Amino acid sequence: MENKQQIISDLQGLIAILNDGKEGYQSASEATDKIELQGVFLKYAAQRAAYAEQLKTHILTHGGESENESGGILGALHRTWIDIKQALSSKEDTAILEAVVTGEKAALEKYDDVIKDRQDHVDHLPLLQEQRTGILDALKEIETLLSQRTA
Repeated sequence: MENKQQIISDLQGLIAILNDGKEGYQSASEATDKIELQGVFLKYAAQRAAYAEQLKTHILTHGGESENESGGILGALHRTWIDIKQALSSKEDTAILEAVVTGEKAALEKYDDVIKDRQDHVDHLPLLQEQRTGILDALKEIETLLSQRTA
C-alpha cells in the first residue's frame, strides 16, 4: 500500500510541474509580441497539458485521483520569476526565454528524480522517459531561441 501511495504521489508531483509549465508557457506567450515565440510557447503549453492528462490516466490505474489543474510551489516561483522579469524588462524576450529555461530545467530534475526509481514506475517508465525527452527537446529549442537573441 505504501508503494502504491508513493507512485501516486510521484505522478501527482509530475502533474503539478507539468501544470506549472503549461501556465508558464501561457504567461510567456502573453508577455511577448513576437508571433514566432507565441507559437512556440503555445505549442509547449499544449504539450504540457497533454502530458498531464497521460499521467492522470496512470494515477487512475493505481487507484488514485488527480484533480490538480494548477501548479505547485516550484511553479508558483517560476511564474513569479516570469512576472518579475516581465515587469523589469518590459516584455524583453531574452528575459522571458531565460525564465522558461529555468522552469524546464526544474521539470527535468523532477522527472529524473522519479525515473531513477525504476522499480516503482516500471509500468509507466516508457511514458515518463518519452515525456522527459519532450521536455528536453523543448529546452533545447528555447535555448536555441535564447542564443539567437544574445548572439
